[in-house]
Amino acid sequence: MISNFDKLCGDLEKQELEAPNGIASSSTYAQLLAIYLYQNDLCNAKYLWKRIPQSITSSNPEIPAIWAVGQKLWKKDLAGTYHALAAFTWTEPVAHIIRALEERVRERAFNLIGRSYSTVSLDTIVLMTGLSREAVLQICRDKKWELHSDGVTISPTPPVQPSPLHTSSEDQLFKLTEFVSFLEN
Repeated sequence: MISNFDKLCGDLEKQELEAPNGIASSSTYAQLLAIYLYQNDLCNAKYLWKRIPQSITSSNPEIPAIWAVGQKLWKKDLAGTYHALAAFTWTEPVAHIIRALEERVRERAFNLIGRSYSTVSLDTIVLMTGLSREAVLQICRDKKWELHSDGVTISPTPPVQPSPLHTSSEDQLFKLTEFVSFLEN
């Protein structure tokens, strides 16, 4: 299933490729850079940043602000990422991508915490999610994570991983036979 951002990404990449003189609009670059960050495609974000003309980055302060977020993500600096996200007043159409990016980064942080810790301090979760203590406590309650009696330690439960689809040996052999037959014909 293709998300709206995946479709928009394809459209923006096409706009960049078909732009007159090979230079797209600043809006195209800003949205594309934000979408790459949303998709956690940091390599493409970095290459896009390097190919955006200096005249565009200097005339549109939103693009360097988006890249500042990308740099924090690249360094896996979650606290810095939330700070960079909050440090700029985003304009539409980039603002809705940035909001989705922030939610996705936060969701990945909660999943990471759930998979990585048996116990963790509330302050660590606050730092990793960019939320207030009250908001973190509410989300921990919603996730049914155990709050210890000291009031500052939490025992998260790992997120449920979907079970992998198993293919029987006969199915695998059938597919291999079809493939070899296809290659021979």
